[in-house]
Amino acid sequence: MRPSDDPGHPHYNPDPHAHPGLHVIALVEGVKGALAVLAASGLELLGPAPLRRWVHELIARFQLDPEHGALALFANQINPDAVHLAAAAVMAYGLLHLLEAWGLWRARGWASWLGCVTASLYLPLDLYALWRHPGWAAVLVLAINLVVVWVLARDILRRRY
Repeated sequence: MRPSDDPGHPHYNPDPHAHPGLHVIALVEGVKGALAVLAASGLELLGPAPLRRWVHELIARFQLDPEHGALALFANQINPDAVHLAAAAVMAYGLLHLLEAWGLWRARGWASWLGCVTASLYLPLDLYALWRHPGWAAVLVLAINLVVVWVLARDILRRRY
């Protein structure tokens, strides 16, 4: 346990009003985690047939070649094993976000580290999206992610001093 996570440490502050940004981020992460867990459960319960049918509907709707292209390749790769693997990955993603949300809500230092690192991993993707598809949506996503990283980094630094 880090000293800043210790209730006896002078910089420990579990008061939710001391970290209002952490609670907002915790709520967002909790929603993301819950949606991912629901999606993983849905994949496991429904299996590959509805997913394959949905991909074929997308191909037909956008008048794509059903034999060639990324969506056709994706549709051909959908099988029970692939669905189990995807569901496991989405479940792990969701549980990680739920754990982060719990830690941020409780103002735990490890959760700020986890959130700062994971949010920072999205920044290059956000910049790439802005470069490829400039617009207000890409700017907004990048700005929100930068604010999240800033709030969590500020919390980490506050705990050190």
